[in-house]
Amino acid sequence: MDRGAAVLLTAATGGLIALQAPINSGLGRAVGTFQAACVSFAIGTAALVVIASLSGGFGSVGEARTIPWYYLLGGLMGAVYVTSVLVTVRTLGAGGLTAATITGQLAASVVVDQLGLLGVARQPITATRVLGLVLLALGTYLVVRE
Repeated sequence: MDRGAAVLLTAATGGLIALQAPINSGLGRAVGTFQAACVSFAIGTAALVVIASLSGGFGSVGEARTIPWYYLLGGLMGAVYVTSVLVTVRTLGAGGLTAATITGQLAASVVVDQLGLLGVARQPITATRVLGLVLLALGTYLVVRE
């Protein structure tokens, strides 16, 4: 996939994530916060089972037991995120929630890049990257301020 198509696909998916929080929050008001997170993950799991089945099945899933444990934390991290946004979207709104999420993602990602963690190629923290983080944090402040 070329870089432009990757950016467009990621931006479109980001738009879906902006919808995910208020959708899950509405579900949470109806069935309970943790119950909503469970329902959300159950539906997502069912969709992924279908996608995996159509794309070759589960032949090498057993290899997961041979990789470092921290590579298995993605689902747990997703559960923490979905559960937290069920509650915080009610206070921050979809825009504030998304701004805060992206700020946290970018800050953590810059550290991951700097240290070359989890198999990511090292990319040093530069003044330009720091400026980008500061501007994003300022933008988040402007979105969430009363």
